[in-house]
Amino acid sequence: MTPVIIKRSVAIACLMTLAPIAAASPPEGIGPQGFMVWESSRDLPALSFQDGQGRQLTLDDFQGQTVLLNIWATWCGPCRKEMPTLDALQATLGGKAFEVIALSIDRKGIEVVQDFYTGVGIEHLRQYIDTTGMAGTKLGAVGIPTTLLIDPHGDELGRLVGATEWDSPEMTEFLEKTIELSQEESP
Repeated sequence: MTPVIIKRSVAIACLMTLAPIAAASPPEGIGPQGFMVWESSRDLPALSFQDGQGRQLTLDDFQGQTVLLNIWATWCGPCRKEMPTLDALQATLGGKAFEVIALSIDRKGIEVVQDFYTGVGIEHLRQYIDTTGMAGTKLGAVGIPTTLLIDPHGDELGRLVGATEWDSPEMTEFLEKTIELSQEESP
């Protein structure tokens, strides 16, 4: 078997194993493009990663902001396809109240992320990396891309498993409303 087929087989096996669990506990609401929205926010485990300059960060470094945390890798086809839409979303909504954290789990390091950003023309996303690959495991991601919406207190509001068009009008409006509500509720 080739590596791509093996990776795809493992991902399918993981999803099939978790399907009965997901069916037993459906999400509290569905947002645009299948985004699962929890009835109440959920605690997240401690998560450590690096930025493009090698500085160690945690989600606590983003307290006060609503965060869209996307776990991806340069070798993941659907991830590669959605990255320009995340870049456009960051260009539109990014700022003091909102940040897209595109967290690569590439084990080869930040250089492959830098090369990808340059090759695809990613201009607005900052570079983040977790070479241990533990981010997905700690966050319970069943595959990549997996994207979590995190409130200004660092709690998960919902998630989407799989690629999507993050810059669509429907998704942008959903996120704008979520950011506004999150900021109102934040001290």
